[in-house]
Amino acid sequence: MTTSLDPDSSLRHKSLAAEKSPAPVALITVSDSRTPETDANMRYLREQLDTSGHPVVAYRLIKDDPEAVARTLDELSETEARVLLWNGGTGISPRDTTFDVLNARLEKTLPGFGELFRFLSYQQVGAAAMLSRAVAGVYRGRVVISMPGSPAAVRLAWEKLIQPELQHLAWEVARR
Repeated sequence: MTTSLDPDSSLRHKSLAAEKSPAPVALITVSDSRTPETDANMRYLREQLDTSGHPVVAYRLIKDDPEAVARTLDELSETEARVLLWNGGTGISPRDTTFDVLNARLEKTLPGFGELFRFLSYQQVGAAAMLSRAVAGVYRGRVVISMPGSPAAVRLAWEKLIQPELQHLAWEVARR
């Protein structure tokens, strides 16, 4: 019997996932100050996804407003995107509401994403990593990943957590 902690099982799943077509991705930046022209995170993620062969099928730049976050989540969960990559709005200031909306709506959570992100972030920024409310899970058959909006945080999340498992995540959430 294999378990989710069995490295052979994980390797088999990743191998099966690699045989599938690339995962369509939606990019969402939550910011009250960025514009499409100044959205460095979108440019970075789009470049990384293009290099990895995963098509970007939607892009949204929205204000950190609970209704806008909820509306965008619902809208993009009706598209071909299998993975929704959010950046911004994960802090603890009164204006940071992205985590609150997404976390309340996730049907399944992936606590390991936030835990690992904060662990890796701690190695870069020290105790300030505890202020991050990075979160991931599943909503309406889509993988939802929400990371902080700083470019360093987006790079860290992409390089260490998202890119190595993106195809596997998209395959797992869609398989029957």
